[in-house]
Amino acid sequence: MWSSIKSGDWLTPERLRNYPLIVLALLALAIIGAVALSNNRMGPNGLPLGSDFSQVWIAGKEVIAGAPEAPFYFDRHSAAQRREFPLTDGVFGWHYPPFFLAPAAALAHLPYLQALALSQLSTFAVYLLVILAIMKNTGVRLSVTLLTAVAFPAVAINLGHGQNGFLTAALLGAGFHWLDRAPRAAGAAFALLVYKPQFGLSLPLALLVERRARTIVAAVLVLAVMGAASVMAFGPGSWRAFFDNLHFTQRVVIEQGLTGFEKIQSVFAAARHMGASVSTAWTCQAATTLFVLAALVFLSRSTADSRAKAAGTILATLLTTPYALDYDLMALAPVIAFLVSHGMETKFLPYEKTALAVAYAAPLFARPVAMVVPFPIGVIALLLLFASTIRHAFAPQSDAPEA
Repeated sequence: MWSSIKSGDWLTPERLRNYPLIVLALLALAIIGAVALSNNRMGPNGLPLGSDFSQVWIAGKEVIAGAPEAPFYFDRHSAAQRREFPLTDGVFGWHYPPFFLAPAAALAHLPYLQALALSQLSTFAVYLLVILAIMKNTGVRLSVTLLTAVAFPAVAINLGHGQNGFLTAALLGAGFHWLDRAPRAAGAAFALLVYKPQFGLSLPLALLVERRARTIVAAVLVLAVMGAASVMAFGPGSWRAFFDNLHFTQRVVIEQGLTGFEKIQSVFAAARHMGASVSTAWTCQAATTLFVLAALVFLSRSTADSRAKAAGTILATLLTTPYALDYDLMALAPVIAFLVSHGMETKFLPYEKTALAVAYAAPLFARPVAMVVPFPIGVIALLLLFASTIRHAFAPQSDAPEA
């Protein structure tokens, strides 16, 4: 058995086909069940269908009503949600910078369910296109790539929450796919990721170390345009409200775990979930961040393949933030695609296939297991795959076994 885990031979073609089909069937049943049991936009769990998206739509309504600062104040934003939806339990906070008010307002011009469908289907389509582009010319059949990408367990989580993980995965994947081909387009893609400011540590560092001047300049220009446009559209008050809200986000959402530590896939949340104090959890997160950034600098300065660098940087982005939800694990999809693409070309190292399989399955088990026992499957999978990626990047190709 251990030999099979080491070689990855347990991942037979039948299992690579059947396991995703099982996940896909479960996803289809969950969607059908949720829709069938819904009533007046409300799902069977007492929350709106696409639960998290409801507050994005409400934020857009607040912008249209002339109050773009309202989403940043939890009491006002939660009251607006309760006025629109018959909520018996649970409201959702707005933690995005003012940039993200623009798509929220655009979607809020549509009825709720239409807006939800548009946001999910459009970003899902872009996500699939990016994965197909990364996997092009790898020798993997198109049908296999599509099945694996659609059945990736984080897809179900993202759909269930109506979240933006598809967009995050698409922008990260496209940015790195374009980095050598179209560096300015890559910069634009990376700039659009500013709606997730907690992911803004590793990526700029990697670009600076690699001296990606054209990409950096393009990203800065796009950010400047977006910043000016957001001030013109929503006023400086929206930015003041955003910065006023940061303390609430840190203290209540992250440190006290308002979201739920079982949902957050970070070292900080794992430590808090296992009973650590806030200061101890921050120490663990800081130590992990320093270690990961040091390894990332080492990787970025090397002559390793660009796909390994891309995978390492995306993984570092997830590992260096204290606030990454399980739907943010959608970013693992381009990571896996880049590593499989490289592995198909150079062959896989011992345990690498198993590490990829563990990362692929992690979103399916991370939250359910953490709800029972404080065991951070998601974080462990991220750390294992990051270590495997660094190892893969520097391994002599002649030492690689047959795939």
